[in-house]
Amino acid sequence: MDILSLIGFFAGVACVLTAMMIDGGSILALVQGSAFIIVFGGTIAAVLLQSPLPVFLRGLRMLMWVFFPPKDDRAELLTEILGWLRIIRRQFVLALDPIADQQSDPFIRQGLRMVVDGIEAAHIRTMLETTITAEEHEETLAAEIFEAMGGYSPTVGILGAVLGLITVMSHLDDPGKLGAGIATAFVATVYGVGFANLISLPIANKLKVLVRRRVRRLEMITEGMVGLAIMEPPMQFEMRLRGYLDGAEPHEAHPAAGDETPPGDASEAAAAE
Repeated sequence: MDILSLIGFFAGVACVLTAMMIDGGSILALVQGSAFIIVFGGTIAAVLLQSPLPVFLRGLRMLMWVFFPPKDDRAELLTEILGWLRIIRRQFVLALDPIADQQSDPFIRQGLRMVVDGIEAAHIRTMLETTITAEEHEETLAAEIFEAMGGYSPTVGILGAVLGLITVMSHLDDPGKLGAGIATAFVATVYGVGFANLISLPIANKLKVLVRRRVRRLEMITEGMVGLAIMEPPMQFEMRLRGYLDGAEPHEAHPAAGDETPPGDASEAAAAE
């Protein structure tokens, strides 16, 4: 679980409620059924109107990423891809065939299949980049659903406030009810602005960050498949892939298995000298 997302959500709501209590207000004053229906119902309706159903459903599924983000396994993938290069240098490319069958990630399986089939590196890059572009486009559209909610909800909140004031103005003959009626009307504005800036817009931005991180992962896999196809030198291969890690720092690459000198050979060479 992403603890920061959980803390941010509750901290934002707690700050608003605490400030209201300090000013002498009542939390119960913010509980208004009609305002809730207008703001949240109207916001969802507007998003449904602008979004195709598959995009909307994908956005709902991605909502879980805010608290349970996809695992960032780029470091593990780097080690695994380097291991595949060692296998190729020892046993040639067909040795990756059973490894491809074992992959649960369809993108990795697709890339390894193309390497095993002997497809040229340029074609591998083109096909995998096409897949990345489509995946990024779909996930970005889904994340933008929450950005749209953040744009609609304040306006719908103002609409709710105006409707509430219309109701209040129809009871001018009873001045005792005006104060409470006006307060109720403006709850819709609180709902709209609070939902936009404390929930929906932060969720949209968080999802976009996670989508970009997933794209970096796919780009690293693509570069790995291209490197496998051309049997790139191990040190250059590792240094290039490390550029896709967050906070990557240059460091000495691990030698490929085909380049390692057996301990016995090394001691014999030293003795000969």
